[in-house]
Amino acid sequence: MASSDLRAELDCSICLNIYTDPVMLKCGHNFCLVCIDRVFDTQEGSGDYSCPQCRVEFQERPSPFRNITLRNITQRFLSAPPDPEKTGISCTYCIHSSVPPVKSCLLCEASLCDDHLRVHSRSPEHVLCDPTTTPENRKCSVHKKILEYYCTKDSACICFTCSLTGEHRGHKVETLQEASIKKKIKMIINLQKWIIKREKTEEIVRSLQEYRGRVQGKADGKVESVTALFRDLRRRLEDLEKRVLGEISRQTEWILPAVDELIQQLELKTEKLSRKMRHIKQLCAVTDPLTVLQEPDTGDLCDTEDEDDDDDDRERHDQLLYDRGDLDLSVATNMFRTGLSDIITGIIGVTGGIYIQKAVDILLDEDTAHTNVSISYDRKTVSRSGRGQYRPYTSGRFSNYYQVLGNQIFPSGRHYWEVDVQKSNNWRIGMCYDSLLRDGGDSLIGCNDASWGLVRRGKEYSVVHDNGYIELPANIPGARVRVYLDYEAGQISFYMCDPIRHLHTFTATFTEPLYAVLGVWHSFISLS
Repeated sequence: MASSDLRAELDCSICLNIYTDPVMLKCGHNFCLVCIDRVFDTQEGSGDYSCPQCRVEFQERPSPFRNITLRNITQRFLSAPPDPEKTGISCTYCIHSSVPPVKSCLLCEASLCDDHLRVHSRSPEHVLCDPTTTPENRKCSVHKKILEYYCTKDSACICFTCSLTGEHRGHKVETLQEASIKKKIKMIINLQKWIIKREKTEEIVRSLQEYRGRVQGKADGKVESVTALFRDLRRRLEDLEKRVLGEISRQTEWILPAVDELIQQLELKTEKLSRKMRHIKQLCAVTDPLTVLQEPDTGDLCDTEDEDDDDDDRERHDQLLYDRGDLDLSVATNMFRTGLSDIITGIIGVTGGIYIQKAVDILLDEDTAHTNVSISYDRKTVSRSGRGQYRPYTSGRFSNYYQVLGNQIFPSGRHYWEVDVQKSNNWRIGMCYDSLLRDGGDSLIGCNDASWGLVRRGKEYSVVHDNGYIELPANIPGARVRVYLDYEAGQISFYMCDPIRHLHTFTATFTEPLYAVLGVWHSFISLS
């Protein structure tokens, strides 16, 4: 394996044979001197010179310099006798042992070791070549002479006699070496074109693979989010089912126990009456007057229940039917409709909804920002500044709290926008009317009837409107807050993203257009 690897390193990439008089270009690649000169000759007409292997371009025709080290290596490699076990060739005349040949004689069609080569004929007709197992393939099939020339017209290898007589007479011929080099140069030029074509094809394949990766990545992400969405949807529906069934069960448990108790009492009373009736029937069937008259308590047996007792039973019956009433299915129905509406609203808010294409692109309005609020150049990030910003006074600027409005106005429709809050643990985010006060204690987000807000203070979360706080679970996971508005439905919903989690929904009848409003008391938050 090592010798075969070394053999491959000693091949010229143009003629594909072991280097003959190897030279090196400035790019570091080696070629036979004759091979590279012929390549540069073909490039001379275009005026552009490049390395046949790496295609590095040169402004002028390069002057390659001899690689003496590589020449010595090739000479040593060529002088080393080949291994007959690997080549399958051994000296024809060494019949008692397998001796590797150094040359083959085409005339004798024999392989010669170094000893037999010394005594072999030196006459010109005995043409020597590298060891081969098929010397007959190097002879003319007609004249049985060595193939020495190449007919350029007929594209055929011919012997000397073929060039003088026969069908190749008068045709242009070249030596096999010259024709081989010319053909290899053409092959190298074609190879360069194919390399460029292959690289372009590989570039297209890479682009398609990258595109496929992006599509697959988006698909995987969407599958994951949709799976999580439906898992959450199933959980919410199961919870709604439990609550609706619980309401039905609660009403049932309120009504049926009293009904069961009255039924049991009346059944006992019915059984007692039945016994009395059977006894009376038996007495009526007796023919002996003395027996009938001697029966004790005869009068009681013949009496029916008091009318007062009947009135009590009817009153208890009516009380159960009319005072406690039937199952109020409207309560369960309203609970189902409201719960389902909340789920649908939440799903629309999570997914952007059927009508929402993407999040609203909101910028911060500097004309409303508190002087100690710093706004980034792209008007997306707001932070509290220790030093007041030079801003002219306007009636719309917040003066008491570190707040700022967004520039978008929402007079109708469904919309959502998001805020990156992972860098801050003290902020307020929400929506408000333009009539929100800009100074005084009532100007804080949520501390009035003109704004609705989500608040974080340290690890505590709450939602607030008209100064009424509703506490939320602490340490809610997620780095982004989504605010969803359905103006016509009168709903403002807050969600925590990554993963999506519904926090709270305010319901109101909006009387003015709404704006996004942000407040920050620590670090910074950014509109997504």
